[in-house]
Amino acid sequence: MPDTTHPLFTFHQGTAPLLISMPHVGTYLPPAIAARLTPEARQVPDTDWHLERLYGFARELGASILVPTHSRYVVDLNRPPDGASLYPGQSVTGLCPVDTFDDTPLYADPADAPGEAEVAARRTAYWEPYHAQLRAGLERMRAEHGVAVLWDAHSIRSVLPRFFEGRLTDLNLGTGKGTSCDPALAEELLGIAKAATGYTAVLNGRFTGGYITRHYGEPARNIHAVQLEMTQCSYMQEALPFDYLPEVAARVQPHLRRMVEAALAFALSRRGG
Repeated sequence: MPDTTHPLFTFHQGTAPLLISMPHVGTYLPPAIAARLTPEARQVPDTDWHLERLYGFARELGASILVPTHSRYVVDLNRPPDGASLYPGQSVTGLCPVDTFDDTPLYADPADAPGEAEVAARRTAYWEPYHAQLRAGLERMRAEHGVAVLWDAHSIRSVLPRFFEGRLTDLNLGTGKGTSCDPALAEELLGIAKAATGYTAVLNGRFTGGYITRHYGEPARNIHAVQLEMTQCSYMQEALPFDYLPEVAARVQPHLRRMVEAALAFALSRRGG
């Protein structure tokens, strides 16, 4: 049975119609799961490290912030509940991953990988509560303001041959190929990202938005969702011990803040819509 004694997430309720979700920042591994993993996997190298610190300005903007505690190795909160691939034909990790981004096994004994029943139990115990909170937060905003903007915050190593060739673009905006938010918002965000000196930017490139962006973005209901996948070298050390680099982060943070502020301004302009 899944261990649910550890809190599943923290939720800060803000006053603005903006919710920031950070589905891959969690590092906690329930002991029964950790015992089955390799030493490498127990270091949870595929975490979206330090995003809470990088987005430290969000509270003063009035944003709500949803942060999970558990590692993506327990369950991936940005995958569909049925485990369907987000990028058919490309290499991806699953709802309950069995390998790392470097394509090495998570489980010391392959026979210990979660079967169908365990995946279902983890989905119920860990995935569903996060998504219930996410949905409730967005619907509360929509009821109160007439609009909600969801910002799904991610980061990833800049070089990962399993998923993409060469070096990844620094600021990867995803809107479900144009389905998850108003095109005007997407273009404004892309303009800010492209104007960020020293960084590369793209809209709906290699990363077009995961399950959260695609599922919760409903522009027709005035709920707009955007994913930002950043290169980790833009603010941190990409190898162990995965340190936050304040001087490096300080260069990208103003651009990040401008994008989030633009998303908030868009939401405020659509209030009552």
